[in-house]
Amino acid sequence: MVGLILALDVMDRNRAIWLAREVSEYVDYLKVNYPLVLSAGIEIIRELSEIKPVIADFKIADIPYTSSLIARKAFENSAFAVICHGMAGSDTLKAVLDVSDEFGGEVYVVTELSSESEFLRKFSDEIAMLARDIGCHGIIAPATRAERVAQLRKIVGSMKILSPGVGAQGGSVEETIKAGADYIIVGRSIYTSDEPKAVARDIYERIKGLEV
Repeated sequence: MVGLILALDVMDRNRAIWLAREVSEYVDYLKVNYPLVLSAGIEIIRELSEIKPVIADFKIADIPYTSSLIARKAFENSAFAVICHGMAGSDTLKAVLDVSDEFGGEVYVVTELSSESEFLRKFSDEIAMLARDIGCHGIIAPATRAERVAQLRKIVGSMKILSPGVGAQGGSVEETIKAGADYIIVGRSIYTSDEPKAVARDIYERIKGLEV
């Protein structure tokens, strides 16, 4: 079963909440990043989590102690999961994973970005292996390069794969799912639309059509 995640990268609290409610029947999770949290405050995670589970996309990549504090703040405000940069290494991932275990949350690891990532890409296979071996819950793999999703699927086995880059960045719903993604992450195509609900419904129906 494949799902849809809304990347809620707006910077207005009221619009964020309206959008979340508007598309809630078609999305499985809401993903928030720094633009919204810095604008509306960390409490926005708690507010949005009353609509759908929230993934805090903080791309945590600091020393283990600082990273654990960032993760704790997200989970204390009802985040379902956090996203870390695998490039930070095993000590940082383990520190964040320890915090997630306290809250029953999940940790997803960036292997490479959906934009050009000439440095990360050299090590993304190794990052995926690390995430798998230390027990993280999933990885982030780019919908803009479906062949990388397929390769990373071979490495991580049954771990969740969340794939950003569909829509505005050119990634294909169909190709990404066929490559092995569990969740498609879509942002601008939905939240900049005059009819975000209709766009979310269309993507949802395309996803479900591939499951038949």
